[in-house]
Amino acid sequence: QVEVVESGGGLVQAGKSLRLSCVGSPHTFSAYATGWFRQTPGKEREFLAAINWSGSRTTYADSVKGRFIISRNATKYTVYLQMNDLKPEDTAVYYCNAGQFSSYRDSGTPGEYWGQGTQVTVSS
Repeated sequence: QVEVVESGGGLVQAGKSLRLSCVGSPHTFSAYATGWFRQTPGKEREFLAAINWSGSRTTYADSVKGRFIISRNATKYTVYLQMNDLKPEDTAVYYCNAGQFSSYRDSGTPGEYWGQGTQVTVSS
């Protein structure tokens, strides 16, 4: 069974940091890469970052490169998205996704497995 569950969203002031977590089932964690996306009303989901199943490779969208960091803890079956220097335009629902690293890297294309999303609101 493939499943991912996000947590860690909330309200934060601009310039601050927030860390999101994505917990997967053992099967999910070992068989799939993990990607983070976000979505605002009326817009498509935007690819942010991904990490491969072993944790040896990462890829980022230009919009967050240098501010966001993706990492994983294999013992906890968890992938993190550390978000630094947050801006009001980072306000969105953030989603975790299980898919293929090459798809994330080459085109930001998600896999078919999504979490329920977690709201991040950045106040100015």
